Amino acid sequence: MTAKTRSKAVVAAKEKKETPIVVYFMAVAGAIVGYLVLGKIILGAQPHPYHWVSGVLGGVLGYFLGWLWFRFKGDIF
Repeated sequence: MTAKTRSKAVVAAKEKKETPIVVYFMAVAGAIVGYLVLGKIILGAQPHPYHWVSGVLGGVLGYFLGWLWFRFKGDIF
């Protein structure tokens, strides 16, 4: 008998995993720190949109730092 073959879509769907919790945690933490430290303390005298941009940039930086953390140290749970 021959072995059953699986379609590539079935194999790809099985291998697809969720985003690790450490990535979400680092993105939220980066956004909060970016907003509070960079936005409120450093750019406190600047117009208000700078505060939100600093929070978004902190979240994006935290997202990528979370993936690096996951790559080298694994998930936090």
